[in-house]
Amino acid sequence: MTEPRLLPVPDGLDGLRLDVAISRLFGFSRTAAADLIDAGNVSVDGAAQARSAKVRGGSWLEVTMPAVDTGPAPDPTPVDGLMVLYDDDDVVVVDKPLGVAAHPSPGWTGPTVIQGLAAMGYRISTSGAAERQGIVHRLDVGTTGVMAVAKSEHAYTQLKRAFKERTVDKRYSALVQGHPDPTRGTIDAPIDRHPTADYKYAVVAGGRPSVTHYETDEAFRSATLLDVHLETGRTHQIRVHMAAIRHPCVGDLTYGADPVFAKRLGLTRQWLHARELAFAHPRTGEPVRVSSPFPADLRHALDALRAES
Repeated sequence: MTEPRLLPVPDGLDGLRLDVAISRLFGFSRTAAADLIDAGNVSVDGAAQARSAKVRGGSWLEVTMPAVDTGPAPDPTPVDGLMVLYDDDDVVVVDKPLGVAAHPSPGWTGPTVIQGLAAMGYRISTSGAAERQGIVHRLDVGTTGVMAVAKSEHAYTQLKRAFKERTVDKRYSALVQGHPDPTRGTIDAPIDRHPTADYKYAVVAGGRPSVTHYETDEAFRSATLLDVHLETGRTHQIRVHMAAIRHPCVGDLTYGADPVFAKRLGLTRQWLHARELAFAHPRTGEPVRVSSPFPADLRHALDALRAES
């Protein structure tokens, strides 16, 4: 631990929750601020307080910061197919290829975005858990497309807040089996872990609110290409919601897609691509919009369907 820091609560933070005040004073995420409070490293006028306690302007905060733990250095081995689409002092946006995870995790021994950026010489934010520093959102290993990573601590805090407040515009393309009816609509169904299969998620009563908007982009004889807009960002959200309306993503065997149909189109994974990401720049507020073209295997599947139709 570092030496305690003593500072007054600014009048502008009067009446806020303690965890929110700490988050704003130090540029932490609210989760990191709450962890600091729960660990007993924050006091108000010499007394420990709950994270929900309201602070008063002029009160004295004593905060003991944890020593910085950068975690294990990422493997600097290059990641095939990882491309940078946008880069500045605060943010780097990449085109994530198939078979690459966002960050290291238990049981995953394959390549990661973090590893690939390290190999390219990028220094990214040290905010967040040691294994996922700089990561503000994720894509599944089997999903390709646009993914943003924070390079500065300020960008990490601002982008995490933007994703939480749903001000980031996330656009996907999904090829699904059959023809959704209506051709455009909204799926508003809570998602949580599957009750019996640990590796899956499902629509579950009492789960986390999850909203997916879709509209038909192109219809084929036995499938439909959808333009999908995520209002929330749950794990496997598009895959779970499409399966719930009985139109799973083509090739998504985990969620009930037809393996014969996928094989005929040459697919070895779900047809799902993060096509576009738009957000306010975390420092300037200027709009940033980054897009990614369909990779070869997804284009091939569409060409095959167009030929059939």
